[in-house]
Amino acid sequence: MYDVYAVREDFPVLKEVVYLDSTATTQTPIPAVEAMVEYFYRYAGNHGRGAHRLARETTNHYEDARETVARFLHADPSKTVFTKNTTEGVNLVATSYPWEAGDHIITTMLEHHSNLLPWLRLQKKGVNVTVVSPDRKGIIDPQMIENALTDRTKLIAVTQVSNVFGSIQNVNRITKIARRNGVKTLIDGAQSAGHMPVDLKELDCDFFATAGHKGLLGPQGTGVLYIRQPDVLESASVGGGTVSDVSGLSYTLEPSPACFEAGTPNIPGVIGLGRAVEYVEKIGVSEIEKHEEKLSGEAAKRLSELEHVEVYGPENRAGIVPFNVKGLHAHDVALILDQTRKICVRSGHHCAIPITRFLEVDSTVRASFALYNTEEEVDILVNAVNALKALVS
Repeated sequence: MYDVYAVREDFPVLKEVVYLDSTATTQTPIPAVEAMVEYFYRYAGNHGRGAHRLARETTNHYEDARETVARFLHADPSKTVFTKNTTEGVNLVATSYPWEAGDHIITTMLEHHSNLLPWLRLQKKGVNVTVVSPDRKGIIDPQMIENALTDRTKLIAVTQVSNVFGSIQNVNRITKIARRNGVKTLIDGAQSAGHMPVDLKELDCDFFATAGHKGLLGPQGTGVLYIRQPDVLESASVGGGTVSDVSGLSYTLEPSPACFEAGTPNIPGVIGLGRAVEYVEKIGVSEIEKHEEKLSGEAAKRLSELEHVEVYGPENRAGIVPFNVKGLHAHDVALILDQTRKICVRSGHHCAIPITRFLEVDSTVRASFALYNTEEEVDILVNAVNALKALVS
């Protein structure tokens, strides 16, 4: 196991607060920030758009980051596209696939709005959508997805880890069901990549979208979309950097990934993301997974023992613990924790209104853990929540 206290030295803000909102965004380590600063100070140029030394060095660092991210996910770099976030990746698939009226998509009630709204919007084009419900612990039964298949099903879109419950879905079985029936799969990996091992060769999905600013520890404005067969999509955005030839009335696109990355990309962000992924690799994602699951399991167990607290989700969870304090609104709980103990937690519906309503609540408090959190911070959280009993008794 790695030394969590040594790791914390690379995240200066942790000296100021108890940060338990890593599901929304993780903190970015000093080496990744330094890599971005180096770009601005030493060789800032544009990507793929020049023969001079700064442009060449910029392009090399950018493509090195692609190689790093692809290696980490066990993916082909030519099928690894940089986006600005998970949302953009999902929308790229939704807007670029050749849908026809009568096509069918299966998704779930667990989804973040970013992996739900793009599919619901396709109903305007005559695409049918089935939304599968989980059990009360936030687990989707793959058999229910198989039962929802029709002869017009084109895609199954499902999260690997629920951002509300912390529940881990059996995506390997779901992709096998899909492959057996000739259906494509999109996996939302926003809460899995960097938090647990992800092997896209083994997973065998068609699309995998994730964010740079969550488990991968990169900066905001970065994301990754893996496309198993790039020729099945026609990018909704074309322009500079995407074409190999243009005549007066036609054009020829570059092969993937260039055809999906129109315009000047977030160059410093991608370079920082590459360095952040190297940071995760050095620590070891399996060790990170064990650490986060230990902390979330302990927090969920101890919070559930408090009579004024209700905890949601399964026993075996990723580093996410949603809960409510009876008699207090989630926003009030979050504000009190921040103002009294400098504890940063999320409150609200977490961009997942359907599943929040499924729980028959309007919001929850969400404590989420990352590689830099400690057992002492679990103690601080539990003690602070326990003290709220005086406000509801």
